Amino acid sequence: MPLVVPEALQRLRRARVAVLGDVMLDRYWFGRVERISPEAPVPVVQVGREEQRPGGAANVALNIVALGADCRLRALLGRDAAADALTQLLEQARVETSFRHLDGLPTTVKLRVIGQQQQLLRLDFEERPEEARLAELFVADADFLHGCAALLLSDYGKGVLLDPQPWIQCARAQGLPVLVDPKGRDYTRYRGATLITPNKGEFQAAAGNWRSEEEFRQLGEQQRQAWQVEALLVTRGEEGMTLFLADGIHHHPAQAREVFDVTGAGDTVIATIATAVAAGWPLDRAVELGNRAAGIVVGKLGAATVSPEELSAALELAGVTPA
Repeated sequence: MPLVVPEALQRLRRARVAVLGDVMLDRYWFGRVERISPEAPVPVVQVGREEQRPGGAANVALNIVALGADCRLRALLGRDAAADALTQLLEQARVETSFRHLDGLPTTVKLRVIGQQQQLLRLDFEERPEEARLAELFVADADFLHGCAALLLSDYGKGVLLDPQPWIQCARAQGLPVLVDPKGRDYTRYRGATLITPNKGEFQAAAGNWRSEEEFRQLGEQQRQAWQVEALLVTRGEEGMTLFLADGIHHHPAQAREVFDVTGAGDTVIATIATAVAAGWPLDRAVELGNRAAGIVVGKLGAATVSPEELSAALELAGVTPA
């Protein structure tokens, strides 16, 4: 019998999210390892299968549409085979794309070699474009946000979000929440955002060290105010997620039973939260949903997505009622 998806999760299908950020094409070579190379002490992978998947902000967009919502994506591509492949994959997934292209710029590609379901090697093909050209291509655009209920900024440090302030101000002027997956150490760049979601290592690099849970909580609230954001969510792996809001601190324990691959888990978390917020969920309940989604996606190989049916099953198993 098909699982009945609760009305609260059905509402996700009425959401529409705008995504701006750095996209890439994830390539996977899968094979078996049966010997060590005689040329060097490295395993020899007999490649038997290849896959291509959207990565970075494109994986964020896939996670949004996997929840049944609509997504409009703007990003930078070159004019090459990787760009064509990425565009085709996104169109097949019914992501509305609004790409900007640069001649001579290679589309970012990450190639992972997988042997016996374990990642053995990653090769990155990328080139940072000139900042002046980026500024010309990514002027804040109110028309891009029209009809959307949230703006998600997916910053992978490749240049598209070199200056996120005009976009944050444009979205907030239209009454839209802005959710940011940040990069770098200067989070004042995202001031005015509704939520930023660094992982534990990123938060530590930007805010400094702590020696106890109490110090961590004090530091989190201090930095939330210093960075001038409404909410700060620190994703902490097996320690769960901690949400800092003006009205207090909310902690969500980790949900994963078995961690297989954390690749793309951050994309799933912020995509789920943004979709829920765009559907009218309160932020804390949206974060709880994102936490459940993370617990599902880390049990899958590579950058993956989560369906409403999987979320419904996870919530039902935990005895949790959706927002």
